[in-house]
Amino acid sequence: MKKNLLRLAALAFATGTFLSSCNTTAGVGRDIQKLGGKMEDSAERTGGTE
Repeated sequence: MKKNLLRLAALAFATGTFLSSCNTTAGVGRDIQKLGGKMEDSAERTGGTE
């Protein structure tokens, strides 16, 4: 009984950790994408893409 409860708790913890890390990774990806867009805009305004 204790082994099953321990396994269930470990599975719940691992699942929660995995899901939260995916969410964090997606957020970082969006931030990097925004930064790239701003760099492109700035380069176009200053003529750096010619």
